[in-house]
Amino acid sequence: MERLSYFIRRLLLVIPTFLGITFLVFGLTQFIPGGPVEQQLAAIRGFGGGESGGGATGGVSISEDQRKAIEKEFGFDKPFLERYWTWLIPDAMGMKAFSYKYNNKTVWELIEERFPISLTFGISGFVLTYLICVPLGIAKALRNGSGFDVVSSVVVLVLYAIPAFAFGMVLKTFFCGTTDHFFDILPIGGFRSENWEELSAWGKVSDQAEHMFLPVFCYVIGNFAVLTILMKNSLLDQIAQDYVRTVLAKGGTMRRAVWRHALRNALIPIVTGISGILTIMFAGSMLIERVFSINGIGLLTLDAIIGRDYMVFMGVLALTSILGLIGRVLSDFCYVLVDPRISFGGEG
Repeated sequence: MERLSYFIRRLLLVIPTFLGITFLVFGLTQFIPGGPVEQQLAAIRGFGGGESGGGATGGVSISEDQRKAIEKEFGFDKPFLERYWTWLIPDAMGMKAFSYKYNNKTVWELIEERFPISLTFGISGFVLTYLICVPLGIAKALRNGSGFDVVSSVVVLVLYAIPAFAFGMVLKTFFCGTTDHFFDILPIGGFRSENWEELSAWGKVSDQAEHMFLPVFCYVIGNFAVLTILMKNSLLDQIAQDYVRTVLAKGGTMRRAVWRHALRNALIPIVTGISGILTIMFAGSMLIERVFSINGIGLLTLDAIIGRDYMVFMGVLALTSILGLIGRVLSDFCYVLVDPRISFGGEG
């Protein structure tokens, strides 16, 4: 009952936390210079200046009525609190609002288009990260101080030191035929080939794998070192505990002590990453998607930031915030599954 009460309180805290995040960021987007109103005014001045032969700074004046009309078009004629309320409730967290850049599409339509792409890359990267890093961390802990541990640590840390997007650019140079000096065995970018629908079943699988290989590899590299080292250190810490020495003193083998006892406790810090499973569709790196020309959520968000498309940015932020906050509750739930001894009775 204590645990149920704790999880209910945590879920209820999601609401004010979400409102606080979105209210703060929405306020920043409304008052930062360079928004849609300023861009529209600059476009009018530039167009008018060009017509008069004076260039973009040709001195085209904007009347107060014109300015007010533009502010009304984008909703900036209303008080700030009213704008936030409109975004939150009537526009369903901005999902029903129209993008400033893509005039004929709502925010939800844009997210819905990119969702399958980011979800595919997110799930692949998430699963592969755990499938590689957790066993590697266990192997390093069991062979602590050996040549394998030292060499693998050097490789892991070197890869971690290289930014994932920079590593992606290097891989493109070597394997995507961008120069005549290296290989041309993988697509230079995109999610699928243009003739994907015409391919056979095996051809579709092969084409998808080729397009995903380098981006997913870069995604895994970006999360590689932290999870591997965390798994290793967590298991080493458990092996040093008294209960492991007790198992050994009673005649049990190290293998039994590790696999039957220590490993379960060592996984407790690892389950914090499970909360990310709800946000994997937004987890793709913006820069990785830019490097490989992948039209996912990350690239949509980056374009929204650069182009001051605040409605799109706020829509992605809203979904990411909700899923991230719920994911933290899921992380606590995973703690309980891994170690039922955990009690939340001392919480507020």
